[in-house]
Amino acid sequence: MDESASQRTRVLVVTGDVLGPRMAGPAIRAWEMAKVLQDECEVRLVSTQRSTLHHDTFPVFEVDTATLRQQVDWADVLVFQGYTLSTFPWIGRTDTVVVADIYDPMHLEYLEQGKDESDRTRLKRTEYISEVLNVQLERADFMLCASEKQRDFWLGQLAGASRINPLTYDADPSLRRLLDVAPFGVSDAPATRTRHAIKGTVPGIGLDDQVIIWGGGVYNWFDPLTLIRAVAMLVEHHPCLRLYFLGVKHPNPNVPAMRMAADAMHLADELGLTGSHVFFNTDWVDYEDRVNYLLDADLGVSTHFEHIETAFSFRTRILDYLWAGLPIVATDGDTFASLIREHGLGAVVPPKDVDALAAAIEEVLFSEEREEVGERVRDFGRSFTWSRTLRPLVEFCKDPRWADDRRLMRAPVSGQLRRSAGRSRHTAFWRWSERLRTFVRRIRPIR
Repeated sequence: MDESASQRTRVLVVTGDVLGPRMAGPAIRAWEMAKVLQDECEVRLVSTQRSTLHHDTFPVFEVDTATLRQQVDWADVLVFQGYTLSTFPWIGRTDTVVVADIYDPMHLEYLEQGKDESDRTRLKRTEYISEVLNVQLERADFMLCASEKQRDFWLGQLAGASRINPLTYDADPSLRRLLDVAPFGVSDAPATRTRHAIKGTVPGIGLDDQVIIWGGGVYNWFDPLTLIRAVAMLVEHHPCLRLYFLGVKHPNPNVPAMRMAADAMHLADELGLTGSHVFFNTDWVDYEDRVNYLLDADLGVSTHFEHIETAFSFRTRILDYLWAGLPIVATDGDTFASLIREHGLGAVVPPKDVDALAAAIEEVLFSEEREEVGERVRDFGRSFTWSRTLRPLVEFCKDPRWADDRRLMRAPVSGQLRRSAGRSRHTAFWRWSERLRTFVRRIRPIR
């Protein structure tokens, strides 16, 4: 797909999340993508839910189905995330170049998120989310993920979807032409305080207190309980210690409150820490204002359980810690654990180990080298600015192309994407083969 030298690529960035002052990760990522792309491309940013944002150099608005069709017709390239392609399956039948942002392995995340539901519901929901992702893998001309480890995971799923084939391989044996790494990022501008948001502002937290910040939502795959118990141990010797949870209520009204948030608040109450040493912001902080909360903290924490979601996660809240120069204490097992160790950014502890976590917090927070660690964190964070992490996306959009297997077989491939009932060809085949195996087992002779 050649582009005349005088015309910039028209890129439509679509998010299914709410675009507004208070945004969660998917909306933040879409917003930052549009900001980075607008230097090289003609950009429009839309939400299929709600938008109240404004930008001086590109339009931002919400769309319904009819409006989205118009925008897709306008675009040379569509960049999307989440459920967009399954919600609007007609996108898969267009000739628009499609970029799937698969930085969030939603099917792994749901294994923890849905634990309170029945087994039948969890199975159906997991199957549906897997299908949502398979459709993206089948249709996308280019894909982005969050880390090299995550890329290995997605390559396996791409192989299962037959996207690793002679055409895509011969075009680029590394397959970077099909799937590359574009992590979550941090602002290119240095973190600068404009006000005190926690110290001397939140009742019960003074200007001289030592603040640990939990920099995001409280979801079922995280472990705030071990952290609260560790703080309960530490306050006996460090009465100035404060733990602040930055956000409990998700800004997207379609995302329900999770059990872990309620469990964390209940435990803090039970231990007599709420309002004295543990504090919950029950709303959500404005994206542009979060810097004032981060710079009022002395330590950033991220604690989680040991499971498959952890192994392939990329904790976006840790990026904010890097930007703000906060030493970090985190649970072992995810992508950032090795980076924290390798670059001396704080401490890593085993999952669910209250004693180890308390010791690590005490060592990092009250160390004479804390400022030195903070400088290392800030220096390391500069390698994750949005202009750097999104470079693969920018380069692709400057010279967009259909994927090499779709270039040869555009019409047949688009026809194979998804039936009107919303089932992928791979899932249909799987169900047929399961029925066949069941039939064979029933007629097989008993030995």
